[in-house]
Formats: sequence, C-alpha cells, structure tokens
Amino acid sequence: MNTAYLDMIQGNNPGVTPVWYMRQAGRSQAAYRKIKEKYTLFEITKQPELCAQVTELPVKEYGVDAAILYKDIMSPMVAIGVNVDIKPGVGPVFDTPIRRMGDIERLHQFDPTKVDYIAKTIELLTEEVLDVPLIGFCGAPFTIASYLIEGGPTKSYNKTRGMLISEPDIWNGLMEKLADMSIDYLAMQANAGANALQIFDSWVGAVNSAEYEQAIFPHMKRIISTIKTRFPNLPLAMNGVGTDHLVHIWAKLPLDIIALDWRSSIGEAKDRGVTQTVQGNLDPAYLYADTKTIAKAVDEILLDGVRHGKHVFNLGHGVFPEADPAKLHWLTDYVHEKSRELWARESH
Repeated sequence: MNTAYLDMIQGNNPGVTPVWYMRQAGRSQAAYRKIKEKYTLFEITKQPELCAQVTELPVKEYGVDAAILYKDIMSPMVAIGVNVDIKPGVGPVFDTPIRRMGDIERLHQFDPTKVDYIAKTIELLTEEVLDVPLIGFCGAPFTIASYLIEGGPTKSYNKTRGMLISEPDIWNGLMEKLADMSIDYLAMQANAGANALQIFDSWVGAVNSAEYEQAIFPHMKRIISTIKTRFPNLPLAMNGVGTDHLVHIWAKLPLDIIALDWRSSIGEAKDRGVTQTVQGNLDPAYLYADTKTIAKAVDEILLDGVRHGKHVFNLGHGVFPEADPAKLHWLTDYVHEKSRELWARESH
C-alpha cells in the first residue's frame, strides 16, 4: 500500500507531500457522469460495489495518495429517523425543519443497520480494492444542524445562528443529539476499516469565535476526544471553509490534521498554535488557470508545508464540476515531483 498519507500524519516523513482532493470522486469525471445518468447519489451509496468503484475512480485517474469514501454528509440521517432529499442544483432538503425541542426529541439514536451498506463499502475498499488509505467522514453538528433548521441550503444561516443565540436549550439539545450521531457514525466507519477520519464543518465559518467557543466547541471536543480515546491510532482531521478565525481554537483539540482553506496561511499556522499536520490549501479557482500560474501558487504552498514539517496537499475547498481531470492529474504529478525536491533540500 502507498502509505505516504499516513506516514506524513504520523510524523514519519515520506519525503514527498501526499495529495488528495476534496470532492475528488465524481462531478468532473466522465466515468462518474456516465454512472450518474443511471443512479442518484444515494442509489450509488447503497450499492457497495458501485460505491467502491466511484470511490476508487480518482485514485486510478489522478494518482492521489488517499481515497475518501464516496457519500454525502447527509448519508447517516436515515439512521436517526430523518428523511432527506437531495435535489439537483439545490442540495439537501428536509420536509420538516427543526424548530422546537419536540422536533429534537423525535430524532432516533443512531442505528447502524440502517446504513450497513456504508460499512460494507468500507470493508470492500480496504480489504480488496484500494492500494491507498481510505478516509471516512461525517458532517459536524453545526453544519448538519444548519440544514435541519433552515430546511435546506442557505447563504445567511440566520435561523441557525438565531437558534444558537436565542434558544440555547434547544440548540444544545440538538447539538448533543448530532454529536452522539457523529460519534456512532465515525466509530462504525473506523470499525469497518477506514484508515483515517475527517469531520467536515463546512459552514461553521458563519459564526464568530466567541459563539464557537461557547456553543459549539464543547460538543466538538466531546466528539473528537471520544473518537481519539476509542481509536487512538486513527488519524482524525477537521475541515471547514471560511474558518481562519477558528484555527487557533481547533489547535486546542486532540486532532491530527487541521485543514486550512485558501484564506488561511500555512506559514502562520504554528504561530497560531497549530502543531498538527496541516492540510490544504490551493484555491480551487486556480483550476481555471494555466499550469504555469498554478505551479507558482503550488510552489508557495509546498514550501510553507515543508517549513511547517507536516503537510498534506489539498484544495481549499472541493473540486468543482467544470474542473479538467487532465489538469488534476497534472497537479498531482507536479505536487509529487516538486515536493520531493523540497523535502530532499530540507533534509540536507
């Protein structure tokens, strides 16, 4: 197995910067688009062999050093009794948004049998298919809550932040339920054989640092501490967007990897308390540019990563549908080639 990703996180420098991309499976890939002509996202995830095929696509096409399980952050909702529909061009939509304590009390305890196909896909990938580590993941309570409270995607998060501020009892009740789900769901993936785990708090950048510390941090600390106690050797990452003001808080958590988007500086990470492996952080917009322009930006990121000491290359957010697969293949090769030069120079 190619262990560069795990080696880097564990402090065993592989002499190359490992790379994978958020949303690397699907969207921009021709083979995936063909599959999507016949199946929805949820239909793919319910078929372990097909889901394993989609998960492996970017490993074969781009040569990345890790695979991330193909699924959605909403995939576990059925296991707590919540029906969700993913509408094309819109995103996750809920018929009955959460507004009061009674809505929260109706949420079930996580039932792994409702999503056993996810565990079966992980087993298939790790035992038979992949020659790189597999990353399992969950959505963080705030991000999941934003969909549940708003009833679907939003750009303002007004109802979500409104509940956090004005209804702290209801807010904490929901956070506790979703934290329980996150723990059970991550544990299920770890037990099935995932080689690493990642928590996506995609929209938590909508809150300020004081609100985060008071209303979100305690729940995140419980999730992360519980998972690290149960699976001490399993790398655990945190990822968000627009979260530069939260990086110093994440640095206090028992995480192994902190993902930085393009608005955060890898070079300043240590000054902000980050001793963990950093992940990131090329702006996805660079995928529109020519390779010379991309290379210049990548060189700076890789140099900052080498100076930090532990770095996994990624985008600052996900691969978008218009991205050219050939360019991602080139980018992967370039990161490997350039980073080998930088790490070799650093060791002399």
